[in-house]
Amino acid sequence: MAPLDLVPVWTVILAVGVFMYVLLDGFDLGVGILFAFTHDDDRRTLMMNTVAPIWDGNETWLVLGGTALLAAFPLAFAIIIPAVYFPIVLMLLGLIFRGVAFEFRLKKSSQQHWWDAAFFGGSTVATFFQGVVLGMYVQGFNVSGRVFAGTSFDWFAPFPLATGVGLLFGYALLGGTWLVMKTQGDVQQWARNHALVALYGVLAFIAMVSIWTPLTHPQIAQRWFSVPHVFYFSLVPIATAIVAYATWRALRRDADYAPFVGAMALFAMCYLGLGISLFPYVVPYAVTLWGAAAVPSTQMFLLIGTLFLLPIIFTYLGWSYYVFRGKVTADVGYH
Repeated sequence: MAPLDLVPVWTVILAVGVFMYVLLDGFDLGVGILFAFTHDDDRRTLMMNTVAPIWDGNETWLVLGGTALLAAFPLAFAIIIPAVYFPIVLMLLGLIFRGVAFEFRLKKSSQQHWWDAAFFGGSTVATFFQGVVLGMYVQGFNVSGRVFAGTSFDWFAPFPLATGVGLLFGYALLGGTWLVMKTQGDVQQWARNHALVALYGVLAFIAMVSIWTPLTHPQIAQRWFSVPHVFYFSLVPIATAIVAYATWRALRRDADYAPFVGAMALFAMCYLGLGISLFPYVVPYAVTLWGAAAVPSTQMFLLIGTLFLLPIIFTYLGWSYYVFRGKVTADVGYH
């Protein structure tokens, strides 16, 4: 009897973990990015208060995604991590500075301006290098046999760096629409204006990637434009355009919740497009998901614990968001 194929199950778990992290930590990193565009202390405090109770729970998905990659696809982990070692280190340093700023910035001290800078700088650095890692992933890795054969600076190339900038706009869009949903008055209008600018940047980046990747990767062009793929995959860019227009209208028509839903949907469409372009590779364009997977017994052993933990994570996060639902006002603090 053939062993049960658990690779699709672990692929879904890994994909969900990464996507949840991008959405949830994306909006609080986006709030940090937007910190640089206001010097009003009360506004900054209110912005931070919208994410202070939940930001650390959002990072649970980063741990889950990294652990799933290591445990279920160890070969992919062994190839990818050396290729993006420095961006990951810099990303983690940014997350550390952002986390420390949460604890010290709201304590109201003479060093508050330093913690403002740490909050913005940490959020920006973490976001940029997450984008670099994504760009490096799409660009592909130099693999010889089963070993990374490139250098530690292969990421320092036009496409990964451009992706880093693109993700800054993307997280700023998530952060801006989150503030639209969680605040009111002049802060909400300020966030709405900045979310619109971020949306334009995201759309420009999507257009750039949609042109750049098929031109530089024939296999991606073949996937999207060959018959019959072109007929049903064309629904993805069409849906993306509809979502982008709906998000733009929601921002212009003073909606509270629709812009954030639209921003998340826009990320979902981009994520779907990425999956279509790269499947079945877990190390583009060298190692497939099945080629990098751990042995079935290891996957099964790990799956038992993971299926136990996932409902706990979803329940905890759901309860956190429920408790801290609604608008955040100036008299609501973080202690």
